[in-house]
Formats: sequence, structure tokens, C-alpha cells
Amino acid sequence: MSASEPASSSQLAVVLLSGGLDSMVTAALAKEQGFAVHALSVDYGQRHRLELGSARRIAERLGIARHTEIALDLRAFGGSALTDAIDVPKSGVGADIPVTYVPARNLVFLALTTACAEAAGARDVFIGVNALDYSGYPDCRPEFISSFAETARLGTKAGVEGAPFTIHAPLQHLNKADIARECYRLGLDPAWSWSCYDPTPEGQACGLCDSCRLRRKGFAEAGIVDSTAYRA
Repeated sequence: MSASEPASSSQLAVVLLSGGLDSMVTAALAKEQGFAVHALSVDYGQRHRLELGSARRIAERLGIARHTEIALDLRAFGGSALTDAIDVPKSGVGADIPVTYVPARNLVFLALTTACAEAAGARDVFIGVNALDYSGYPDCRPEFISSFAETARLGTKAGVEGAPFTIHAPLQHLNKADIARECYRLGLDPAWSWSCYDPTPEGQACGLCDSCRLRRKGFAEAGIVDSTAYRA
């Protein structure tokens, strides 16, 4: 089944739900396609922990049947401004892979989501990666997603028995303005989601990190109000 075909009413999908804008829109698109949706969120020790509360809120507002949250503390590895004592950049989006890249995060998270799907009997996995307006992370590229689908086919009981997984990345080729428009079309409140990498002690988005800049730029270009509270 291709990602564009509607699902049967009983077909189950598992969505990787971070709590960010992209994952919220992705979960809503999965429901719109007719899937019964389960969600997986990962508490990986991220400094922007408000996104976990957002994931719970999104799951509730979308009526997701089952929301699983697991802890996998990547602070033990470090190597990222999101999991280590490294300043989050605030100077703007650059050309190089930034220090907010978490080593192999989407590789790890997709493996977990696929494991969750296999255990639940689902063969459809959704992830909200985006290859246009993003920070240059290598694990957001289309070639990574297609490569992982083949890895999942080779490395799972379901795959070797002829029931491979479809990895859906419906935002893959959209820019942030397109994603903002989808958010509006689907009737979602942007404030349900959380994107900021370095929230203030008062719980406001900083407005200056790469994620905030890309999000604000997208809503501005789409001409849609972002209801998120920003400090800057």
C-alpha cells in the first residue's frame, strides 16, 4: 500500500510523536487517512522537555487510542546541545550540521517505533521528518527513510515472513510554510505542540534557536498566526 492510499477502518499505524509541530501534523494526517493510531514518545533526556507534555496533550486532543512513553536517557552519551552541557545556538540557521544534532536519534527512534508497531501487529509507521526547511540533520533525508524501510524488512520477523513495514514520511517534501498550512487545514492549534530547543524558565519558547526560527518563518510565510508564546 502506498502512503497516499486510504487505510481500511481497522488498519493500525504507529506514529512517532515527539510533541513538535511536525509530529502533530503527521499524527493528524495518519488519522485523516483512516488509520487507527497508536503513538510512541521518547523521553531521551532532552532539555526541551516541554515537548513531552505537548505529546500527551496532542494524543488526548486527537483521540489517539494508545500513547506509549518510554525513557531512553541519551544524556549518557552526550554529544549534542540537546542532551549535554553545550549552548544551544541562537545566531541563526547555518549550512553545517548544528550541535543540536543528536547522534543517530531518528535511527534509534524509528527502530523503537518499528518494534512498537511489530508488537502491536501494525505494519505502518509514521514519522514527521522534513527534508526542506530543517537544520541539515542527516537522519531527515529521504534516502535515510528508504534505507531504513529495507533494514526493517530484513531485521524483523514480520519482514522476513512477507509482511514488511511501510515507513510514511508525509511531510518529507514540504517546507515549514506548507506544514503550517496543513496544521491550519487540519484544525490543529499550533500551541498544542512544542518546537523550542531552549525554553525559558517560565516555559516560553526562546524564539531564537534554529527550531524556533524555522517554525516562525514557516507560519509567517504561510500568513498564519502561530499561537505559541515566544520570549524573543
